[in-house]
Amino acid sequence: MWLVCSQRCGGTLFRPLDVEVDVDAAGAYQGHRVVQPGYLCLNCGSPAVDLGAVPDAMQDDEEGEQSAVTSVDILCPICETLVSVLPGEECPNCGAALELV
Repeated sequence: MWLVCSQRCGGTLFRPLDVEVDVDAAGAYQGHRVVQPGYLCLNCGSPAVDLGAVPDAMQDDEEGEQSAVTSVDILCPICETLVSVLPGEECPNCGAALELV
């Protein structure tokens, strides 16, 4: 984890948000769970950003882009209209099978 203030105020203390804290009957700390990661800068009150999570987020984005199916504009050889289709779809106008090269 590498927290920085989103306003770059130079603050080095942060408060976690949405954290569930477990205490015993005497009120002594027993443990905690982060429900949703989020932090505030105690210097200026702005949201803080975890720069340590950036590489994982970038990798997730790359994987999502590689597996995303995009439509292709192609000229139908039968009805001669320009259509936008996904791989394996037929022409929406005439139903002709389209080969995407």
